[in-house]
Formats: sequence, C-alpha cells, structure tokens
Amino acid sequence: MAKYSIIVPAYNEEKSLHFFYDAVTPLFNGLNEEYEIIFVNDGSIDGTKGILKELANQDKRVKVCNFSRNFGQQAALLCGMEHANGDAVIAMDADLQDPPEVALEMIEKWKEGYEIVHGKRRKRKGETVFKRTTAKLFYGFTRKITGMDIQRNSGDFKLYDRKVVNAILSMGEHDRLLRAQAAWVGFKQTCVEFDRPERIAGASHYTVKKMVKLAEAGVFPNTDYTLTLPIKLGLLLGFASVACFIAFIVLALNGIAFGGLTAWLFPTAGALTAVVLVCQGLANIHTSMIYKEVQNRPKYILSDKYNLDE
Repeated sequence: MAKYSIIVPAYNEEKSLHFFYDAVTPLFNGLNEEYEIIFVNDGSIDGTKGILKELANQDKRVKVCNFSRNFGQQAALLCGMEHANGDAVIAMDADLQDPPEVALEMIEKWKEGYEIVHGKRRKRKGETVFKRTTAKLFYGFTRKITGMDIQRNSGDFKLYDRKVVNAILSMGEHDRLLRAQAAWVGFKQTCVEFDRPERIAGASHYTVKKMVKLAEAGVFPNTDYTLTLPIKLGLLLGFASVACFIAFIVLALNGIAFGGLTAWLFPTAGALTAVVLVCQGLANIHTSMIYKEVQNRPKYILSDKYNLDE
C-alpha cells in the first residue's frame, strides 16, 4: 500500500502538468516512503489527457482517471479518494498554487497525530478583490447558517488520514463540498499556513457560475435553514401587520386621518409576493437536490484510466 496518495484534479491544465510533476516528485522522493500521484482529468478539451498518459507511461507511480466529460472539481476529488491507496491522502491543485513543500509540512502534522490538516492561506496572490470578497462572504454565511466550523481561508488543499477518507466516502450525497464535509466528520484537525502564489501557467477555470454551484453544494446539503426561513418570515410579517393595524386604530381614535392607505396597497402586495417567491425558490433548491439523490446517478463516469487496477 502506498504511504501517501496525492490527488490532483486537472481541467485544461496542459501548461501546468509537467511543472507540477517536476516540482512534486523530487520532494516526495526525498521522503524515502511510497507514494502515488492520482491525476483526475475532468473532461479536459486541450492536451491534458495526452500529457497525463505520457507521464503515466514513464512513471508507474502516476495514476490517471479520465472522466467522460466535465463533472467538476468535487467529483474529481471524490474519484481520487475512491482510487487512493495511501494511509494519508493529500488533495492539491495542478497549477502549483498549492505549494508542494507545504504538503511536507502537512505530513509532519499528520505524523504528530492530526487526522485532517488544512492548508490555510495567509496571502492570495493573483486573485481579484471580487474573488477574495465573495470567498470571505461565503465562509461567513456558511458558518452562520450551518453551524459547522469550516476553516476560514482554506480551500481543498488538505491532508486526510485514511479513516477520514473512509468516513467521507461513506457519505452518500451527490452534491458535495469536501471542505464542508471535512468540518462535519470531526476528527483531530489543525492548519498549516502558507502564502498562496499565482498560477504557474494558464488561467483559472473557476467561473462565477462554478463558484455559485460550489456555494450551493456547501450550504444547502448541510442545513435546513432555507426550509425554516418561510415560517420565520411569515411570523415577522405577521407581527408587522399586527403593529400596523394597532397604529391605524390609534391614529383613528385620535382623529388623525390616514387617507394614503390605499397608496400602500400595491407595493405591499408586491413585497409580499416577492417574499413568497424567494422563499419558494429557496425551498425548491432543496427539492432539486432531493430529486438528484432519488435519481441516484453516478457522481462521475470514467472513460479510461492508467496504472490503476480495474
């Protein structure tokens, strides 16, 4: 059994793969322990598949899973976990924004007895103000409504002990955010701080749409907040309505005419309708996720793989 399994999702990373391999292998060779690198090609449409096949042919420690289409980073990480044989599993990006030397620090923490080691970013070079701001808002919002202690300023760059990997794989949901599940499963956790550099090559593939999808996977499967939101808003609106009626009665008893009451009818009705639609929309997202779970489709589909047993 390999001692360490390095999981690397790759989507259109042809410019980064050789740099990644050349940076990681000398460091892990220096450990004098067994390791494997599992690249998961997430339906790339550039030369990623060919380069990964080349690396697998020259180094049997390189394992490759090729998706039949793009299923997303979380599915790629999950696939890597399912094929990993290591006692410790390390998830890293292919663009070297997760520095390989930090992975060695994570291993030291693991040897001290920690079962999840988060890579925590001190600085985030090459990221826009919009990206940093939305990330901060997401973590704050998610922590508030789910009650989970999701590590701030950390992404998917983590080390997982084998027992943690087994616990995560035992969870059956399709819509996943592994950093949220890492918080949910518990175990002994710590952080290794690092400065996140710019990408070694190419451009980020995280569009706003993908970030929204990731946020959905982190929030909705981990809380029933949106399901209870309508009754909270209903109670709030109910109290507000009672307060308005009391105010109107008091004004009438004091002989104060309130002739503009009808002017508030249409905006009030519009606001109430908007609240109903928003609440219904939020509840429908939950319903949509339940629908996906009932479908029970595979989380990903492999077209082929290299250096992995069937």
